[in-house]
Amino acid sequence: MKVKAIIPARYESSRLAGKPLLKIKDKTIIQMVYERTMSSSLLDDVVVATDDQRIFDHVLSFGGQAVMTSRKHQSGTDRIAEVARSLDVDVVVNVQGDEPLITNKVIDALIRPFREDPELKMSTVMARIADKRELFNPNVVKVVCDRRGNAVYFSRSPIPFRKSPNMAIEFDVKNEEMGHWFKHVGIYGYRRSFLLDFARMEKGALENIEGLEQLRALEHGIRIHVEKTDYSGIGIDTNEDYLQLKALLGDVE
Repeated sequence: MKVKAIIPARYESSRLAGKPLLKIKDKTIIQMVYERTMSSSLLDDVVVATDDQRIFDHVLSFGGQAVMTSRKHQSGTDRIAEVARSLDVDVVVNVQGDEPLITNKVIDALIRPFREDPELKMSTVMARIADKRELFNPNVVKVVCDRRGNAVYFSRSPIPFRKSPNMAIEFDVKNEEMGHWFKHVGIYGYRRSFLLDFARMEKGALENIEGLEQLRALEHGIRIHVEKTDYSGIGIDTNEDYLQLKALLGDVE
């Protein structure tokens, strides 16, 4: 089984422009993601997909592989689908370009189910929510699964929602009960053939309401396997995220 990771990276971002090229100590975010992705023993190859010449040139400068893609894509999935059309691989892994703490353990956990289940079309991962602030943060996507580890639903809302007498949106949760809630980690695996179909599928009401493209698969009846991991990285979406990660890694001015 041939597996390739594609890291979508764009320069323009409404909340943090140029984030792939922001530095933490002596490396850019995109270089950190690339090198950590390369450490997976189950990947055959890694490439960055970008629409920006600066990112393209930078990836080549540290010895990485990169391809230029269209500027018209609305999502990272569309961008990796463009690259996947010309690939001779079985499985494509979508590693977010703003997850500089991604680990080979997480990537390997994402890939293994495809070896065990030839019918599987899509996989992703989740981690236990340990902080109540994350549970009620709409930027942290929650996921619930069935007993076989398949996604039932993804939401920005706290799911499962606890029934209470006053039905408060921010319901009370004891620390020892936090094991019932999981957050989605935005890394995906796809059978290449399904990825190409997925990029052409019509968006449904759930995806439009929540702003979560994985709901497109569920609305079309596609099973998504979700692996449980202990990974709880920091996705860089805002300048505050960037400063938090710099502090975590000891890069303080």
